[in-house]
Amino acid sequence: MKQKITLVQSILLKQHEQICQKHLIELLNQIKTDGYISDPIIVDQNTMIILDGHHRFNAIKLLGLTAVPVYFVDYRSEKIQVAAWSKENGEVTKQDVIQAGLSGKLLMPKTSRHTIPKRPTGLRILLSQLIIRSYPSQTYLE
Repeated sequence: MKQKITLVQSILLKQHEQICQKHLIELLNQIKTDGYISDPIIVDQNTMIILDGHHRFNAIKLLGLTAVPVYFVDYRSEKIQVAAWSKENGEVTKQDVIQAGLSGKLLMPKTSRHTIPKRPTGLRILLSQLIIRSYPSQTYLE
């Protein structure tokens, strides 16, 4: 079964965590060298909140690209779990993630760690595919 990757305008997506500038610069340089993004951004289909891929999302924006490759999930699903990356972060709940994404009061970098079953991995999405001149309701990559 193929997993559907949707190209989405970056302005429609909401972050819930801050990013680490050092990691962003390293990733940006890697993406420029490789010419592709590894794996889509994981986004809640109901709120448009990014669950995984904040650094890739920001690298795409810095490159001036107009579309983000997204794999939509239903965050309400019990199959999707969230936990703290480390004990110092305390407990993190789905409600914390949603509240941060909707309010714009972002959590610290690497606060939440999501377990998402059957997430697409090992993909190479060419940068040339991330330019949309007009915005159809949905564009798919398979």
